[in-house]
This record gives sequence, structure tokens and C-alpha cells, in this order.
Amino acid sequence: MDLATRYMGLQLKNPLVASASPLTGELDSLRQIEDAGAAAVVLPSLFQEEIEAETARHDHLTSAHNDSWPEGLSNFPTLAGTQHGPHRYLELIRRASEALEVPVIASLNGISSEGWTSYARQIEQAGADGLELNIYFIASDFGAAGEEVERRYLDILRAVRDATSIPLAIKLSPYFSSAGHMALKLQEAGADALVLFNRFYQPDIDPVRLQVLNDLKLSDPSEIRLPLLWIAILAGQTKASLAASSGVAGTDEVVKYLLAGADVVMTTSALLRNGPGHIGTMLAGLHAWLDARKFTSLEHVRGIMNQRNLWDTQAFERANYVKILQGYHPPELSIIGRNEHSKKMNHNGAGRPPC
Repeated sequence: MDLATRYMGLQLKNPLVASASPLTGELDSLRQIEDAGAAAVVLPSLFQEEIEAETARHDHLTSAHNDSWPEGLSNFPTLAGTQHGPHRYLELIRRASEALEVPVIASLNGISSEGWTSYARQIEQAGADGLELNIYFIASDFGAAGEEVERRYLDILRAVRDATSIPLAIKLSPYFSSAGHMALKLQEAGADALVLFNRFYQPDIDPVRLQVLNDLKLSDPSEIRLPLLWIAILAGQTKASLAASSGVAGTDEVVKYLLAGADVVMTTSALLRNGPGHIGTMLAGLHAWLDARKFTSLEHVRGIMNQRNLWDTQAFERANYVKILQGYHPPELSIIGRNEHSKKMNHNGAGRPPC
């Protein structure tokens, strides 16, 4: 059975990709993920703000009080040879690229134009097979128009595209007013792949302690619908590869995304819950699903239920919204619930049988 696919110009043996997580930040777990069958791995993001903060702390520690008590400095371990800045991340890229046979895709989150381009060049030189631009931006500035937000994404992409030659993926926000138009503009600006969607982590509030909670919630299958919608709409409409991200728990979600038109399916939460070997479980499930339906190639499946291939082209749009609402039937009340409901109706003088 042929499960081969192409993603951001890279030839992959199957569509399952381990996306950025703590598991992809360690060489041992990266090997386990590859052994389980993943076709590519995305390393955790390199965050420019963290690198600069770490560098500032290092500079402060190595220069503070140089003239005050130089004899006392000999009692402390030297920091001159300590690796700081992006060195650890670049070393991870080098080691992973040497140890793994599958493509190693780096991830970058910058905060300045110079940071985006400088770190992207270093990532390319370290041997990454591709780079995912993790643009994590919440438009909370009331003075920023939608066009400015779009321009931010496009300017970053163009700058990195001019600075590097490796394949580039861009992790999209789901909050654009015209996601389809934005996808085409990103393709024109040099994006080789679009990742749908960047799962922005949102705070919660503890009403007892009156505290803001920034705890991590792993995704669940209920989150599949928004990226599924847009992959089904975009499939066949853009030359950029489409990566599905969010809500992938098992084989069912993998199959749904492929039917909608995804080139690859990424997963993080499922591996954190079940371990690296879960990739093998999903891959075996995909084989079984295809075999049961006599499909011999992924190409026979991908996109057969996207918007362009359905006779009802509005199935993913407004018409379906109305049908879903009209087709919803609330669960029947239990016997106890019906009795209580009946007593309340009679007490209020309603629902009495005719005399």
C-alpha cells in the first residue's frame, strides 16, 4: 500500500508528522517517534524573546561587579564557556538531522524582523530540512486594523523567504476575516505549506482564588471541525501544501483530515497522552481503514470529500449551518425528568388535559 505524500516540497513515506512538543525536543524521544513510523518531525519552537532574555542574564552575570571584588569571582564557576543563545537549539537540529532518516523541520517564533531572518539563516545552516514559522500574535491592539495584522504575517514570511532557501511552512491563525484570500497571499509570498491552525493557548479564571490560570489543556477530537472546514475549502485551491493540526487523537481524525484534502496530519496531544508509540497505532489504523475499502494509494483518498469534489458545494458553508441547527434534537427527558416536568406544567395551570 502506497502511503507516500509530499509536504512543503519534501517527499514523505506517509502523512503522519509529529508536531512540536517536549517529545520532539529530545533526541531519544525523536528516535522513538521515528521508529514508531512518523514520516517527519517538527522540533519545538525557538523563541527569540527567550534567547534574548537568556543572553541578557548571561551578560549580566559575567560582567557584574568585575571591578568591585575580582578576587571573589574565582570562587564561582566560569560562565565563559557556557552555551547560551540559540546554540542548544542549533545543536539539536544538527544531532537530529544526523541521527534521523526522516526530515527534521525546525520551528521559529520571532519578535523582530532581524530576529526572524537571523535565526532562520542559522537554522538553515544547522541542517534543518524545513522551517515552520510559528507566528503567535493576538491582535489585542484596538488601533490595529485587519490589514495591519495580515501585513505582519506577509512581511515576516517575505523577509525569511529572502534570507533562506529551505522550504517554509507558516502556522496560520484561524482568526482572519478572509482565510482563503490570506492563504493565497501567503502562497504568493513564498509559503510552501500552510499549517491549519495555530492553537493559541487561552487563559482561564479561577473564581475561588481569583487568579488567572495559564495551564495547558491538550486538544481533543472536538477541535477538529474548524481546521477540517478550511482544509476542505482550501484543498485544490492553493499550491501550498496543507497540514492539518488540532484534535488528532487517533485514526478517525487522520482519515477525516485526509478525506478533506490534507497533505499531512500533525499530532502533539495524542503523543503526550499515549507516548511516541501512538504514531504506530494510528499508522496501523490508517492501513486497516484503507485496506478495508480496497484503497491501494493515499492519492485515491486525499480530498475526495473536499468542497470541490462534493456535488453540494455549499455543504461546508452557510447551508450546512442551517441544516445542522434544524437537525438537532435534544435528548429525551428521563422518566424522572418527565414526571417533574409534568408536575411543573400542572402546577402552573398549563398542559392540563381537556375536560
